Amino acid sequence: MSLLNEIMTHNRIFVDNQQYDPYRTTKFPNKKLVILSCMDTRLNELLPKAMNVRNGDAKIIRNAGAIIKKPFGSIMRSIFVAIYELGANEVCVVGHHGCGMAMLQPTRTVEKMVESGISPAVIDTLKQAGISLEAWLEGFDSVEESVQESVAIIRNHPLLPKGVPVHGLVIHPETGKLDLVTEGYGGLRD
Repeated sequence: MSLLNEIMTHNRIFVDNQQYDPYRTTKFPNKKLVILSCMDTRLNELLPKAMNVRNGDAKIIRNAGAIIKKPFGSIMRSIFVAIYELGANEVCVVGHHGCGMAMLQPTRTVEKMVESGISPAVIDTLKQAGISLEAWLEGFDSVEESVQESVAIIRNHPLLPKGVPVHGLVIHPETGKLDLVTEGYGGLRD
């Protein structure tokens, strides 16, 4: 059985037996919180438990490394939708120790693309168009510095409403211990 067939079979049983009932909530976050964190699988259940966030409490946005690179990219759009349309009024950026983005070697990743069948001509065409895959895939050396950089992009964004605190934390992916990198209450814009 393929993974997709397994998922669809499980889903039929899940829906038929109304196993969705404990997860019913609204689209509005109960704690008025939006969290940006990493897509690391160790955080799937650990992060919400460590932060005392239950289903329906927060909007959780996840990407590789909890990194914001573009002030007007999809991550910022999601944060602003959570704030302006869904009632969030506080933001947490949560990185984690042992993140794969800290160890990422962009040149090796591009080599893996070619090994997987992406034509070197495609890579060259992108380079000629001014797209640096190495820069696009760049990770970070320090998770704390990376969190601070993402927090700074949010805090300094011209569309961030006054009074929205933006915090930075780092979670230990084995224990769930949270380390505060920066708290946002003291730096609120007037």
